[in-house]
Amino acid sequence: MLEEEDEKLRKSSFKSKKKEYKDEKKRVASELVTALRDPTVVVMADWLKARGSLKRWNRYYFVLKPGLLLVYKTDKTHKQSHWVGTILLNVCELIERPSKKDGFCFKLFHPLDQNIWATRGPFGESHGAISMHVLPSTYLICRAPSNQAGRCWMDALELALRCSGLLMRTMHKLETPKDAEPSTSANEMLEAAVQIDVEEVSMDGDVDSTPKNISETEAERHFTGLDDRSQDEIALSDAEEENEKEEPESPWTKSDVETFGPLGADSQTGDVGEENKSLLWALLKQVRPGMDLSKVVLPTFILEPRSFLEKLSDYYFHADLLQEASLEDDPHMRMLKVARFYLSGFYKKPKGLKKPYNPILGETFRCCWEHPDGSTTFYVAEQVSHHPPISSLFVSNRKAGFDVSATILAKSKYYGNSVSAMMLGKIRIRLLNRGETYTVGLPFANCKGIMIGTMTMELGGQVTIECDRTAYTCLLDFKLKPFLGGSMNVMNGQIKLGKETITEIEGHWDGLIIYRNVNGAKSTLWEATPDTFGRRLQRKEIPVESQGTWESKKLWIKVSEAIQNDDQYKATEEKTVLEGDQRRRAKSGIPHETKFFRHNPQRDIFEYIHADHRPWDLHNDVRQIEHDYHIKTICRVKSSKKTSKAQRAAEEEVEEEESSDSTTHATLTNRRKARDDYATASEMKDSLDRTALQLERLGERLDEVAADAASSRRSLLWAAFALALLHVFLFLSLRDRIAAAVADAAQQPPSP
Repeated sequence: MLEEEDEKLRKSSFKSKKKEYKDEKKRVASELVTALRDPTVVVMADWLKARGSLKRWNRYYFVLKPGLLLVYKTDKTHKQSHWVGTILLNVCELIERPSKKDGFCFKLFHPLDQNIWATRGPFGESHGAISMHVLPSTYLICRAPSNQAGRCWMDALELALRCSGLLMRTMHKLETPKDAEPSTSANEMLEAAVQIDVEEVSMDGDVDSTPKNISETEAERHFTGLDDRSQDEIALSDAEEENEKEEPESPWTKSDVETFGPLGADSQTGDVGEENKSLLWALLKQVRPGMDLSKVVLPTFILEPRSFLEKLSDYYFHADLLQEASLEDDPHMRMLKVARFYLSGFYKKPKGLKKPYNPILGETFRCCWEHPDGSTTFYVAEQVSHHPPISSLFVSNRKAGFDVSATILAKSKYYGNSVSAMMLGKIRIRLLNRGETYTVGLPFANCKGIMIGTMTMELGGQVTIECDRTAYTCLLDFKLKPFLGGSMNVMNGQIKLGKETITEIEGHWDGLIIYRNVNGAKSTLWEATPDTFGRRLQRKEIPVESQGTWESKKLWIKVSEAIQNDDQYKATEEKTVLEGDQRRRAKSGIPHETKFFRHNPQRDIFEYIHADHRPWDLHNDVRQIEHDYHIKTICRVKSSKKTSKAQRAAEEEVEEEESSDSTTHATLTNRRKARDDYATASEMKDSLDRTALQLERLGERLDEVAADAASSRRSLLWAAFALALLHVFLFLSLRDRIAAAVADAAQQPPSP
C-alpha cells in the first residue's frame, strides 16, 4: 500500500512539474515574442566603432534587441534611410578581441564563415544606407570607447544570445504544414511559437537538448517586422534555395612559397658562367643586329622555370589597390591610385637575369588571389598565337569592382651588345562601379653588356595611363641609366588635367616613389621594402594532378624539374620535345582554335568569352567562382541574358542544338545578327567616345602649339623691328660722323 501511494505521489509530482515547465516556457516565449514586436523594447543602445572590410573604422549607432543587433548611421532610428543592417544573433558567436588601439574590442562571427546579416530591415527595407565603409558579411568587429562600456556590451550581447538560443527551441514550430494553407495571423504565429511538444520532456523531467538545424531564413521569419513578404513568397524563396544546385568550383590550393631577388640594382646584374659562355657565343653567331629573337631557340641556362603566362600574373599580387581606387570618389585621386597599382607590379625580380619560357600555342594558365574582404580575384591567360607570339589575359573581381584585360605581343631585338624585350599592346583596367576604363602600355626591358661589360637589365620607355571618361592622364617615364653618372631604376611622371600638370611623380620603381601636388606637399605613392613582400595577396593555383594537359605547370613540369636539378642537358631535351610538337602542329595545316578568347577584328584584340563587366549587385550577386576557366557569378535570381558578344559567339553551336524545332534557322540567324549588330554599335559608340576625347585633347595640344607659334611670331616681329631701329640709329650716327669729318676737313688750311 505504501508503495502504491508513493507511486501515485511521484506521478502527481511529475505531472505538476511538467505543467509548471509548460506554463513557464509558454510565459517566457510569449514575453520574448512580445518584446520582438514591441519597438520600445531595447536591451542596450549606444555609439560604437565598427571595422570595415578595408580595415578602416567608422562610427555607427547600435541598438541591441533580444536576438537582434541593429546598425544605424545616426541615432535617428525612426528614419528608414539611416538603417545600415541587422545582425542575426542566433547564428553568431561572441568573443573578446585584443586590440592595439584604445578602448575595448569584441567580435561577432559565424563559426562556419556564413552570412550573419538579415535580408530585410526593421521597416521592410530591402537594402541598407549607402556607405563608403563596407562591413564584412561573415563577422563584425566593434570597439567601445572604454573597457567598462565594452564589458557592458559583452554582458548585454551574451544575454541577447541566450534569448536567441531560446528562440531556436521553438523555431521549428513555426513551420507551416505542406498540406495546410499558410497563415498570416499574428495570434496563430504566437500560438505556434509557444506550443510544447510533450515528448521533449523525458521521464526524469529533463528537456531534450538535441540540437535542431535551423536555417537563417527560418530565423528571419520568426522576427515579425523584418520581412514584409507574404508567406507564399517566403515559401517560394525557400523552395528556390533548397532546389538550387551547387555550382562546381575548381580545387584551389595555395601556391608554392615565392622566391624573391634582392631589392635594388644588385639583382639586375650578373655574369655568364664559364661553362655557358660557349653556348652563348654559339647563339650570338646565329643572330645579327636588328634581328627579331622570337624565332631563335634560347639555351636553358638563361630560362626562369615558369611560363611567360605565369610571369604576367606578377602584376596582380596587389590587386586590392584597385579596389581602393574603385571606392575613391575624387577622379584625380582615382587616377593616382590606379597609377599606384600599376607601379606595384614591377618590384619583384627573379634571382639573376632570367627569362621565362616562351608559351606553347594553346597553353593556358589560371590562378586566383583572396582579398581580406572575402572576395577573390581570378586570373586566366592563354597563348592565342605563336608567330607572332601573342598572349591574352583576363582578370576579374566584380565584388571588388574591377576587371583587367590585355592582349600582349612579345617581341625582342638584338642590337649587338644589348637585347630589348618589348611587350606591345594595351592593358585595359575597368572600374565597374564607375564605368571607367583606364588604358596603359608596358615599358620595355633592356639587357646590355652581353658581349662587353657586365650584363645589366633595366626598364625603359614612356607609358601613358588614359581614362576614357575623364580628362585626367598620367605620364610615366622609365629612364635607363646614363653612360656617365646617374642611378638605375629611376622614373618620374606627371598627372595632367588637360594640359595642366597638377601632380609630379618621382622616385625609383623598385624602391620609394613619391608624388607632389601643386601646393608642394610631398607624400609617398608606393614604397617597395622587405615588409612589402608580406603584404602581397596569397595566390592559389590548381594542383598539378588536377590540371589539364595544356596548363602551364603540367606542360613544362619536366623542363622545370630539370632546371631546378641543374640538369641543362635534360632541360634542353624536354624543351626540344615540346617545341618539335608545336612545329608539327603548325605544319599540319589545321588552323588553331583558341579555347577561352575570341579575336575581335574591329579592335584587333582577343576578348575573354565569359567576360562579365556588370557592376556588383549587392541584392542579387552572391559570390564569384571559377570552373574550367569559366569565371562566373552565383546569383540569387538567374538571368538568361548574355552580356558578352564573344560569349555568344562561343555558345552559338550549343544554342543551335538546344533550339526548338518551331524556331526556324532564318529566325535564329536574324536574332543573332541583331544581337551582334547591337554589340557592334555599342563598341562603335565607345570607340567614338574615346576618339572624341582624343580629338579634344589633340585640339588642346594644337591650340597650345599655335599659341607658342603665335608667341614666337610676335617675338620675331619685335626682333626685326628692333634690328631695323638699330640700323636706322647706326645710319644716323654714321652720317653725323661723316658730316662732322667733312666740316673739319673744310675748315683746315690747305697744306703748302
